[in-house]
Amino acid sequence: QVQLVESGGGLVQAGGSLRLSCAASGRTFSAYARGWFRQASGKQREFVAAFIWSGGSTYYADSMKGRFTISRDTAKNTVYLQMNSLKSEDTAVYYCAATPSVLWRLAEMYRYWGQGTQVTVSS
Repeated sequence: QVQLVESGGGLVQAGGSLRLSCAASGRTFSAYARGWFRQASGKQREFVAAFIWSGGSTYYADSMKGRFTISRDTAKNTVYLQMNSLKSEDTAVYYCAATPSVLWRLAEMYRYWGQGTQVTVSS
């Protein structure tokens, strides 16, 4: 079993920054991509960013481009999401996930999920 554990969420004022971490442990799993999704109250889970494990390409949802940065520490098997210029509409539970699929933009293609971490942006 693969475990993904997020950390780093919290309360921040609009315009502020947070860095989320997602540490993987457990059995070896060859993920094609590690991704971040978020789910605001009453809304569907949406794609935030993805890191293609071999090659290092990164992809973002349009509304996050220029504000969010996904990165990794291979030695720690950890993925990060640096979030800058946060807005109230960024308030959500943020989940990290891992997928063996090339369809990394689709939540249903992810096999392993973390428990989520709450990010609240006050205006």
